[in-house]
Amino acid sequence: MVLGRGMGSQGSGEGAPDRAQRAAGAVVGSAVGDALGAPFEFGLPGVYARRFPDGVGTMCGGAGWDPGEATDDTQMAVLVADSLLECGGLEPADVFRRFQRWAVSEPKDMGLQTEEVLTNGEPWDRAATRHFQVNRRAAGNGSLMRATTGAVYFAAAGRAATMAAARSIAALTHGDPAAWEGTAIYHDLIRVALAGADPLTAVPDALASVHPDHRVRWSTVLSPDWHPSDATEFNGAVWPCLGSALWALRTTDSFERALSAAIDLGGDTDTVAAVTGGLAGARYGLHAIPPRWTALLHVPLPGCGDRVLRTPELVRMAEELAGTSR
Repeated sequence: MVLGRGMGSQGSGEGAPDRAQRAAGAVVGSAVGDALGAPFEFGLPGVYARRFPDGVGTMCGGAGWDPGEATDDTQMAVLVADSLLECGGLEPADVFRRFQRWAVSEPKDMGLQTEEVLTNGEPWDRAATRHFQVNRRAAGNGSLMRATTGAVYFAAAGRAATMAAARSIAALTHGDPAAWEGTAIYHDLIRVALAGADPLTAVPDALASVHPDHRVRWSTVLSPDWHPSDATEFNGAVWPCLGSALWALRTTDSFERALSAAIDLGGDTDTVAAVTGGLAGARYGLHAIPPRWTALLHVPLPGCGDRVLRTPELVRMAEELAGTSR
């Protein structure tokens, strides 16, 4: 059964950015963060600032990535979007098949957990569960990194529906409910930002809808006084990844500064920046993203022939996902 998003107000409202600009900002912003952070992955804190002491970062490339090239984070987000748009809603088996086709097409990078789930031979509705039963560790940020397109698509359906969709998509590759809940929170914060409200003020309401077994831990990492140095895990885990993104949003006043702060934390820089970029893009809108970043942005799609999405294609995708295309 296909889960649709329902209908909601898609008007542009007053002021700028409007809903279409925020939706495009979220999708493009997440991809920009991914590509900008990729060359610094697994680096130490402060490497980004040392590379760009004047504060004007560029799509420099490196670590196997071309300047502006998005990683598996955005590639999987595009696959989610393709499935939602072509199926007219969420069909989990279809999303999983697209993930599998991508996984065997030699992408440059893929998380170990995601690779194991997509190639373990189990059907779509048991693969992640089976992995979790064996490994008992499945709270990586791999479901969070790809969540922006789904968040934009389901935003009009309201909190309960978008959080439910987030859990369903996350569960395709991550068997730990902690990852589902983090992805659900992200979905809801994007929903709030697309409506023109401050996602930071919406955290308590989102937490109220988190499963009680996970609410205390998520409340701790998303609290206003939490700092990335308080993390008890590497930021490749879902908790510090989302916590760091909110910290970057909370402590800065622009899209560019938020991305710089996120990447300068070091560690899993592409994913932390992708999550930060989605939130910051939804908050500030597409026009806030520096053209020097969007000009070089490109998303190759292994398993999809020679298809490469650039900023104009991502903007059109965002408009279709948000129902704001003209």
